[in-house]
Amino acid sequence: MARHQRNLTRRKMLFTLGGAAVGIPAIAAIAPHALAGQSDGAATKAAGSLPVTVVNNSGSFTNGSVHLYVVGNAGGKQVRLTPDGTLAPIALSDNGADGFTDYAIPLSGSGETKLNLPYMSGRIYVSLGAKLKFKAVTDGAGNAALQYPAGWVKSDPNYGVLHDCAEFTFNEAGMFCNTTMVDMFSIPMSIRLTGERDQTTGTVREGGRADAFAALRRVEEFAPLVVDDTRIIAPGHGLDAGLFAEDYFAPYIDEVWSTYTGKDLTVTTNAGTFTGRVRGERFTFDGPAQVSFAKPSTRDVLFCDGNLAAPNDGTTGPVAAVLGAAFNRSTLISHPAQPTTDAGDFYRGELTNHYARVVHEATVDGRAYGFAFDDVADFASYIQDTEPTGFTLTLTAF
Repeated sequence: MARHQRNLTRRKMLFTLGGAAVGIPAIAAIAPHALAGQSDGAATKAAGSLPVTVVNNSGSFTNGSVHLYVVGNAGGKQVRLTPDGTLAPIALSDNGADGFTDYAIPLSGSGETKLNLPYMSGRIYVSLGAKLKFKAVTDGAGNAALQYPAGWVKSDPNYGVLHDCAEFTFNEAGMFCNTTMVDMFSIPMSIRLTGERDQTTGTVREGGRADAFAALRRVEEFAPLVVDDTRIIAPGHGLDAGLFAEDYFAPYIDEVWSTYTGKDLTVTTNAGTFTGRVRGERFTFDGPAQVSFAKPSTRDVLFCDGNLAAPNDGTTGPVAAVLGAAFNRSTLISHPAQPTTDAGDFYRGELTNHYARVVHEATVDGRAYGFAFDDVADFASYIQDTEPTGFTLTLTAF
């Protein structure tokens, strides 16, 4: 079963955390980019603690210069992992004299670092050369919460720090994890998951990071998203920061609406096949249920939200996911039967999501999370196992 036809909770979390207003640090009210609920009714198999190995093969930073953070949710509360493998609740009293917490887990003096992960959902952050500044705050319900780094916001206290993250949910159903470029691309890293299978994804090929930075600098509209040699900001965040054109996709969106005023688009999901045309300015689909979409904006396309929001309803949500992927991959006009499954057809036009293109080109297996619906047709750097025995995060060479 394709993931884009399962649970769409993760995509709602993308906007909860990643869509915070420019200049306002994001508060993780629930597990960011959550992957919870992926079990599809699987029996309880996963043990309550998972061995984690962190490997520093960056070649540019010693273990002493690498700072690790495991933060997220467990039991409905925001928590962080301590070096001894226990979960501690986020507390306002954790803020130090500088106004920020220090939740960093140091790596071993040399070689691999071993940890144990209890059930939780969240992110594994890595910063190089300097620690990250997480601030404990009070959320709207009066509970202690954590402001996450927003490397795409110039006023964020972590803007100048080289950092990145991976995402996961570990629960009774198993381990579900991915490397993500949905917000930005900075540190090359890979994840390996052992258990029923031995799987690795996210590995950046030799020279891939530099090639991605150089490739986007050559695309005029995307060049402002490249921040020195620190990171590439995803275009949705760039749009919010005034670095990316608000109408970038407008010609393509208009052409889609014009094209499918006169002919059908079919979208196949687990619920069945939906057939749609533009009627009265709305793209309306008939099939297992009738669903329709108002014309999206460029921001809707980049964040896969707004008029392309995907509710977890089994009908509108899966169709929205397929449309969002086709817009970003620029296959919607050329392929009237979606989803498109041949990566060779993706990103072929000049008007496309070049950010997503270059992060996919940078990886060994061609998989990446360049936008929220990048798991459509299984092109995301995502792996899962219902009987996990180990998880490894490796920082690879720059």
